[in-house]
Amino acid sequence: MNKDIIAGKWSQIKGSAQAHWGNLTDDVFDVADGSAEYLSGKLQEQYGWDRDQADKAVKDFERTLEKNS
Repeated sequence: MNKDIIAGKWSQIKGSAQAHWGNLTDDVFDVADGSAEYLSGKLQEQYGWDRDQADKAVKDFERTLEKNS
């Protein structure tokens, strides 16, 4: 799945993302609006992860979406 697909299906997968990263607020997901880069940045900020770890978490989440599609 690429970033365009996440953005295109954001309204459908937003709930899954919220369940996956419970420490992020609803506002973060509203503003993210499917942006993998924004989500990665917020994961870095909230969880104290470095960029590589946050990017990997987003990519891993994308892979779970592919499996469930």
